[in-house]
Amino acid sequence: MSAQSAPAATAPAAKSADAKKVGEAMFGAEVLVKCLEREGVDVIFAYPGGASMPIHQALTRSEKIRTILPRHEQGGSFAAEGYARATGKAGVCMGTSGPGATNMVTAIADAFLDSTPLVCITGQVPQTMIGRGAFQETDFFGVTLPVVKHSYLVTDPNDIPRIVKEAFYIAQTGRPGPVVIDMPKDVQETKIHPVFPDRIELRGYHPERELDDVALNEVIGLIKQSERPMIYAGGGIISGEAHDELREFSERTGIPVSTTLMGIGGFPETHPLSLKWLGMHGTVYANNAVNEADLLLALGVRFDDRVTGKVEKFAEHGTIVHIDIDNSEINKNKVVKLPILANIREALQRLNQLLAAAGYERQSSEWSNYPEWYRQINEWKAQFPMTYPETDECIQPQHVVRRLCDLTKGTDTIITTGVGQHQMWAGPTLRLRPAAPLHHLGGSRLDGLRLPGGDRREGGFPRKPGGRHRRRRLVLDECARTRHGEGREARGQGDHPEQPAPRHGGAVGGSEIRLQPRAYLPRRSGARIRPEP
Repeated sequence: MSAQSAPAATAPAAKSADAKKVGEAMFGAEVLVKCLEREGVDVIFAYPGGASMPIHQALTRSEKIRTILPRHEQGGSFAAEGYARATGKAGVCMGTSGPGATNMVTAIADAFLDSTPLVCITGQVPQTMIGRGAFQETDFFGVTLPVVKHSYLVTDPNDIPRIVKEAFYIAQTGRPGPVVIDMPKDVQETKIHPVFPDRIELRGYHPERELDDVALNEVIGLIKQSERPMIYAGGGIISGEAHDELREFSERTGIPVSTTLMGIGGFPETHPLSLKWLGMHGTVYANNAVNEADLLLALGVRFDDRVTGKVEKFAEHGTIVHIDIDNSEINKNKVVKLPILANIREALQRLNQLLAAAGYERQSSEWSNYPEWYRQINEWKAQFPMTYPETDECIQPQHVVRRLCDLTKGTDTIITTGVGQHQMWAGPTLRLRPAAPLHHLGGSRLDGLRLPGGDRREGGFPRKPGGRHRRRRLVLDECARTRHGEGREARGQGDHPEQPAPRHGGAVGGSEIRLQPRAYLPRRSGARIRPEP
């Protein structure tokens, strides 16, 4: 959902129930911190400034919230994104007014495109100075309107409890996304007797979706008629926590699965029915299978141009079914035959029930539903394998990534990348599982998440909301020189130079890393340390 609100005075009305009135007076900044505690926030990534200083002072008195100081507001907001992806809870970040706030825009825009729940709190100049070009004043409410799910400008300190409650509810329900709370300094410094609502109900916002059994039964009918079906799964599988349901659906029907960049890890890539990644940098056999499918089940995707290429030619031979929770994505990029507006996890659960009633048994191996289709896919796999040349002269980046994957096998390590060649090496090369996802940027595709997103600090991020499990985080980055290959290596097709380029993307693997010895200058000495031969 993409929705913007006017300032708090005209924001959607919320009904409160079982409200609790706090007797003692509190400053607006203290009320905000108290609200964050009530929402279960345990970590906030916050860079201080004049317009947000009262909130920082209030945070020092909190025994439940740990404040992590980033080196830059953008790094803090990216770290909040990483926290959200690791825990499933909304990440919380904070900056001051003006340039402090605008430094966070890039991460907010990325969270909007990648459907990451984020609550971004910014200080603002006092209300009497708004619109006067005051020192470090920026209309952050207006700046972020196109890239937020909702936004607030707090004009009345009594609205703080309601606004914070709404912000977390909006950020984490339906299709997740970022919410901005812009709070003037005079609001932070005003004393009030806050009323904390225990639950809210927003007019016009109904994230729950009712399942349409008629449409879902039609999907079962299309599966029965199909001879070359394919599943095209996206980031909605991960944000909707539908990993198990997708695997059961694939194993009951015997339909192969290919994922998007943001969907990597939503289906185990060691599974016999996995065709790995599709699109511009995906496997040739996945692209060919999607192009030649007579039924394409698009689950939690948005038909991004990096997947479709020329959208009019994408899967032009088949019937497309699109299941998504966001109504704005239906028929936006690709007009489909059967659109279904639903929570992807609930839809797959219901489809699995209908399949069981129709006699589709879940199998673990030896699928025989579509023998000719499997034969064709296996021919593509043999003709266009995802391989890379191995020599004694240099270490291939794909070999490094594969080795790292082997070393983390059997663990729940989270792998984080930046953006660039190493991200493209990681996507096709890693053998990922839902327990060990890949955290990276998809929509904005900028180089900013790798270190902030992989920062776990002391104690780590919990595995799931409310959990205490410490998780390892592996950060991949490009720090060595690369040399682009030519001919077959530049096309990433291994030992098959005669392979034609796919219509909607190909494999990546056309670069090699040559490790360069580096010399470092110690801080306390003028001597240069030379690397060992």
